[in-house]
Amino acid sequence: MNEKIVLVSGAAGNLGGAVVEYFLEEGCRVIGLVHRATGRARAEEKYSEFALDLLDEKAIQNCINGIIKKQGQINIAVLTVGGFTLGTLEKTSMQDLNHLIRLNFETAYNLARPVLAEMKKYKSGKLFFIGSLKGLDTSTGKGTVAYSLSKSLLLQLTNIINADTKGSAVSAYYVAPSTIDTPQNREAMPEADFSNWEKPSQIAEIIGRYAKVTKENRKIVIQDEMQ
Repeated sequence: MNEKIVLVSGAAGNLGGAVVEYFLEEGCRVIGLVHRATGRARAEEKYSEFALDLLDEKAIQNCINGIIKKQGQINIAVLTVGGFTLGTLEKTSMQDLNHLIRLNFETAYNLARPVLAEMKKYKSGKLFFIGSLKGLDTSTGKGTVAYSLSKSLLLQLTNIINADTKGSAVSAYYVAPSTIDTPQNREAMPEADFSNWEKPSQIAEIIGRYAKVTKENRKIVIQDEMQ
């Protein structure tokens, strides 16, 4: 996978950081998108970083144009930005739902559009969306309504992209972890059994495996992949 150009949104986050580390170790050139600059790019030859508001479509388009001008192509994009909240239907307002849709879906949608357009020009590329088991099957999401619905939109977007690019080497994948082991999730669910949660590094490795080969299954259930 040497010298593949990999774009990672949420590169300063728990999962995004693990994805960055994985692809750097694989010899790829990694471009991290972050909310606030970390300064990390100065210390690593194959890592560059851009601070970007993923709700700003114009800024995203300008950023992608600049990346393409310099790198020529984006081979792999892993879109990790997102958030989680608990809440039943009765306790989830439209404001709550819109907040999670913006965080989990709009940030990915805004970035996927220009990235996909470039991949279609080159007729190759892989997009990875970070969904969830509750987004894959919303009947399990009665206690996480806004989260489940917002993640389910990513599944539908994956299906649309794959229908649009059928017959080409461009493909989209819906990555469905159960619960990712992060400090934030541990704080939100202190009584949970953390031993059953998936480590960011494990998820990054699975994404990396799918990035290397062509697989028909475009819905990656992390629990199944780890067994």
